[in-house]
Amino acid sequence: MTKVLLTGFEAYGYTPVNPAESVARALDGAVVGGAEIVSRIVPNTFFKCIDFVKAEIEQIQPELVVMMGEYGGRSMITVERIAQNLNDGTRYGLVDNAGRSLQGGLTAADGPAAYYTTLPIRAMVQAMRDAGIPADISDAAGTFCCNHLMYGILHYLFQSDSPIRAGWIHLPYLPEVAARVENLGEPSMSVETSTAGVRMGIEAALTHPEDIDAASPSRLQI
Repeated sequence: MTKVLLTGFEAYGYTPVNPAESVARALDGAVVGGAEIVSRIVPNTFFKCIDFVKAEIEQIQPELVVMMGEYGGRSMITVERIAQNLNDGTRYGLVDNAGRSLQGGLTAADGPAAYYTTLPIRAMVQAMRDAGIPADISDAAGTFCCNHLMYGILHYLFQSDSPIRAGWIHLPYLPEVAARVENLGEPSMSVETSTAGVRMGIEAALTHPEDIDAASPSRLQI
């Protein structure tokens, strides 16, 4: 059976429960679009996260790699278009789970400035919207571990001349995280809704080797 590698970051920084980990665990072993979902929880640590996912790709040999993280402040599931070869965690006041923060360093010294996702992002967003789940395309994956891992895996697949398609989905805070005093007023999404959205996105990615040629209207500015 075709496999999809679904990764979710563990808790980090100011987030005691990462929606990406919750959704990955919820979908592990599910069959979506004729493919088995194989979930892995990734260490939220610079460079170690890339090596971890590379090893899982080599072992599982999936058709798709769908990576996930949290983006606090966003109200929708967002599918990332681009990952840049730059790390700057200090701007968020964050360190990774090894206590390290990068400022201005590159993920790959020999890599290009950026990579585009190889997932059909318009088709994925449309499938989520059709299911009544708020979703959008994002053109800004940040400069912390999410962008770092997305770039690192796309770089690895490009260098390997691999046919495996890969990309990133960002999830809003879980309600219990948005309810924390320091996050009051921030939008949130239940794990059930996020899980349903990711499921629909994966199914769309499996059924669309190429993206749909249709506009994807947006109100998202970040």
